[in-house]
Amino acid sequence: MLGLPSNAVSTNAAQGQLGLGGTYYASNDNNTDPAAAFLKQGFVRYHFDGEDTNVRLGRFEFIEGQETKPANATLGWLQTNRIAHRLVGNFGFSNAQRSFDGIDAHYGAPSWDLTAMVGRADQGVFNMNGNPELNVDLQYLAFTKSTWRQHVLWRGFGVGYHDGRTGITKTDNRAMTLRTADHQNIRIGTYGGDFIASLPAGPGKLDFLLWGALQNGSWGSLDHSANAAAVEGGYQFSRVRSTPWLRGGWFRGSGDNNTTDGEHHTFFQILPTPRIYARMPFYNLMNSTDDFVQVVDTPVKKLAVRADLHWLQLTSSKDLWYQGGGAYDNKVFGYTGRPANGHSSFASMADISADWQATRSVGINFYYAHVSGKTVIGAIYPEDRNAQYGYVELVYRWDRAQGKSGN
Repeated sequence: MLGLPSNAVSTNAAQGQLGLGGTYYASNDNNTDPAAAFLKQGFVRYHFDGEDTNVRLGRFEFIEGQETKPANATLGWLQTNRIAHRLVGNFGFSNAQRSFDGIDAHYGAPSWDLTAMVGRADQGVFNMNGNPELNVDLQYLAFTKSTWRQHVLWRGFGVGYHDGRTGITKTDNRAMTLRTADHQNIRIGTYGGDFIASLPAGPGKLDFLLWGALQNGSWGSLDHSANAAAVEGGYQFSRVRSTPWLRGGWFRGSGDNNTTDGEHHTFFQILPTPRIYARMPFYNLMNSTDDFVQVVDTPVKKLAVRADLHWLQLTSSKDLWYQGGGAYDNKVFGYTGRPANGHSSFASMADISADWQATRSVGINFYYAHVSGKTVIGAIYPEDRNAQYGYVELVYRWDRAQGKSGN
């Protein structure tokens, strides 16, 4: 990273890091030009009977919810954009990203898959040195099944999480003195499932999505119990040339209403890729309620456009406004929290993206978002509670030989 701002971390503790530039700067020992080389992936994989049964050992990326490759294009989009990465992902929009050291295995057939994974998270994400392991362990087991002529895909899963970085202060809504005195491990079990469907209906297709998870365990010295759920649906016009797709949904991640009862009820997002579900990643799925509508379209060939409107609330006004995507460093917790100050009205966000595959080799991606902050944000940033975020990205892919390509 070159030319990071040295003044993008506020001296006001509640305001904290003022954007991704401040996050990269603080995560690399206040270096404006951090650089490092590290092993991102290196593994061996053995296939038993075809592609559906295999074992992988080494350092690799792992994304939960994406164990299969649906033949139905609508299910494939929903799986990639609305199911995968919610709990465990590679933090794909960051520079160093996230890998695991461990073993995973797949056993199945084209219509079903059983996946198991045991791994240890590596440093990275915003820290340019992605080589060291963290004292953070993950266990994952999931069964995925395609049914009803590939119009339906469902999954049941369980995730075990352990964070043994006992010298790091946890991020939650307790008083600082209580949090700094808590040096016990975090051990959380997450159990849930999801269901997606794409059904022919008139001149188009109806889609449905259900996702839910329950959690229990220990949050340091506190008992942990939390939950989260998502309900979404949409309609895609198949007989219109550009196939416009209208969707809407609701998500709720539980929050904590009592700071002194010895219990922790904030839904814990584990090790996700935040930007999949918060395309301007100033929030995540913890203590968060999100009502949204979106439009996805292909107005011309090779151009995909998407626009979203989100109405965001904090589930509990006694909890925090959470940001981040989990452990990535041995010096910081991985999630930050700003006080809600007794408010729950959070923000509304409008965004638009356009991805244009200009040629076989060249892709150009555009994104812009505008946030209107409400009372939660206004109490922390009284001078200007609104925000903007945008980028233009060029992706070049070249052929190394006929029939083979590289990035």
